[in-house]
Amino acid sequence: MADGVGEDAIDPFRDPSMAGNAINAARADVPATLAVGRDASLTLGTDALIVLDELLESKGAGCCGISLGGGNNKTTRSIPFYNVLWAKTAEDGEVIIHHAHVVSKQVVRPQIISYKLEKSDNDLAAAWVERLLEKAYGASQRQKRIKVLINPFGGQGKASQMYHKQIAPIFAAARCELDVESTTHNGHGIEIAQNLDIEKFDVVACCSGDGIPHEVWNGFGKREDARRALVKVAVAQLPCGSGNALCLNSNGTDSPSLAALAVVKGLRTPLGLASVTQGDRRMLSFLSQSAGIVAETDLATEHLRWMGSARFTYGFLVRLLKKAVYPADIAIKVEYDNKEAVRAAYRAEAANPTRTHDERTLPAPGQACAIPPLKYGTINDPLPDGWELVPHDQLGNFYAGNLAYMSPDANFFPAALPDDGCLDLIRIKGTLPRTKSIATLLAIEQHTFFDLPHVDYQKISAYRIIPKNQKEGYISVDGERIPFQPFQVEMHKELGTVLSKNGHLFEARGV
Repeated sequence: MADGVGEDAIDPFRDPSMAGNAINAARADVPATLAVGRDASLTLGTDALIVLDELLESKGAGCCGISLGGGNNKTTRSIPFYNVLWAKTAEDGEVIIHHAHVVSKQVVRPQIISYKLEKSDNDLAAAWVERLLEKAYGASQRQKRIKVLINPFGGQGKASQMYHKQIAPIFAAARCELDVESTTHNGHGIEIAQNLDIEKFDVVACCSGDGIPHEVWNGFGKREDARRALVKVAVAQLPCGSGNALCLNSNGTDSPSLAALAVVKGLRTPLGLASVTQGDRRMLSFLSQSAGIVAETDLATEHLRWMGSARFTYGFLVRLLKKAVYPADIAIKVEYDNKEAVRAAYRAEAANPTRTHDERTLPAPGQACAIPPLKYGTINDPLPDGWELVPHDQLGNFYAGNLAYMSPDANFFPAALPDDGCLDLIRIKGTLPRTKSIATLLAIEQHTFFDLPHVDYQKISAYRIIPKNQKEGYISVDGERIPFQPFQVEMHKELGTVLSKNGHLFEARGV
């Protein structure tokens, strides 16, 4: 990372709403409970806002936007701070709170509760509202400035409809600043990111599958100020495609409305990115690289996109039963060479507390800071010192992952960490008996895949793979097909930025 720029560095946690802290300084004795009527109060609990209103029962479920179901009695309502989107006071002493109301396990919608103070005290109300917002947002930036990219062609072609119905209302209720643009052609996300005024935005949110985030990171990577762009602007996914791995790992959901809430409340999180070189091309990869059964499963089932994520399971099973092999010569820079070492590395990071601050330093605006040079050269260079090409003549699956989940039911890389500087690598022989192949597929959903003795699992920082004995085949980078030719990959620690719930782990069951 480039040298810091001292006190002039732009704080990536800059919060345009924090002027309210002056109120808190003046009113340090702000009470937890705000009386809002003879029979009503708003209380800041441990992890939720407690609404007590003796008239709720007679007013009915529609009163003040409050639903009476879900574990609340008829006179109280508990709203998790995580679901509080915004709050403000009006000149007439009214307190207005916007929150994400839980409609079902997969849907939230913005609702409003509002009360007038029994005794008008605008300073007290403003200070209480600021305390509420502090609890609601914590270290997360309020009123994020979001560049929204909608891919109207991805998945089942409903991204625009999903955005306006399920996502935009959450962003609006949270007072986010939005600039919305639809992509019109393949590679448009690269062009937008390459020319984006990054000083105007905190987040690029992609209403798409995993293809548009891949384009955005590669667009940032082409800029003269690439490292500033990659650190300063977080890339988020709002799941509107057939593959939504970035959202599953960052937010723990493939629900558009829940993902929107997660973006509103997300913590800036460093994400390692990989450079992939093939021929004279260099690209950035955030998700995975695969050769063999996974690549073929993904790319050869494009005609089955109507099946959604089920097409991956179907394609995987068909090829497992064929006992297909994909021979290659492979050289690897290994960091953790066995499962126990991998498990220990994961648990050491998982034991750390939630990371609330991004400690990286931004290069100064206008400073030339291209993506990092390649430590191990390109695929066209001689094999790096200490590397050895090893024949894999019975290779069935070569799968290198940077995230844990590849699809909702496929936690392929349970030991993956956002920024350990490693890819998690899986290798499996293609000659397994069919019964064992089926058991392997089932083990992914049962979370026993990692411990299977025939699954080779390591953490690596770089590799080279040279397919052989095949004229045609499939190689996938972030779900996109690249030529069936040799390629080389190396990781860059702390290069990219995402938004996550805890700042240092994926929303996946670990090892």
